[in-house]
Amino acid sequence: MLLDKPAGPSSFALVRDLRRRTGARTGHAGTLDPFATGLLLLLSGRATKLASCFVGLDKRYLTDVDLSSRTTTGDPEGRPGERHEPPSPAALHEALAGLRGEVQLPIPAASAVKIGGERAYRLARRGVAVEMPLRRSRVHSLDVIAYRDGIATLDLRVSSGTYVRAIADALGGHCATLRRTEVGPFRVEEADPERLIPPDEALARIGVRAGADHA
Repeated sequence: MLLDKPAGPSSFALVRDLRRRTGARTGHAGTLDPFATGLLLLLSGRATKLASCFVGLDKRYLTDVDLSSRTTTGDPEGRPGERHEPPSPAALHEALAGLRGEVQLPIPAASAVKIGGERAYRLARRGVAVEMPLRRSRVHSLDVIAYRDGIATLDLRVSSGTYVRAIADALGGHCATLRRTEVGPFRVEEADPERLIPPDEALARIGVRAGADHA
């Protein structure tokens, strides 16, 4: 199922909702933070066994980055830091140039990554400071759509596992909004909570032969 997630509920809450509706085993192919909106791929029934085929697909996002302050989480839910002067348009474009291609950035503290056996976001909620590991990813494209009053609207296409919040933090700001518009060949405009896409049809769209060994 292709779902246009609203801001507020967690991805897992939407998984539970689909499970209640269908009575079938349900999973996802990549979560979105509660504040984020956009395309969420939910898997139901036998399609849950195909999760590995979809989780590695590239993602595309639109984000408004407030370049006047960082937050503890990289998004509007965290504690704001001291405000600072946003960069000039020329300085912003120069900073973006260094964030295209292969990048290596710290994983945000408010993430589900385990640190010493415990989720990082739980440590962050308790105020425990930890050194977050770096994650290597690829930023295929990163473009400025608009820049006004210290808010940069960015359109970016990235490899799976890339934290847009980490890119915002590297620019000296935080994600004020975040919307996922594409997952591989799937677009948010196709989202329909009343339609379950047959597994063979979904696999064909990513170039995987139906019936192949997906273990």
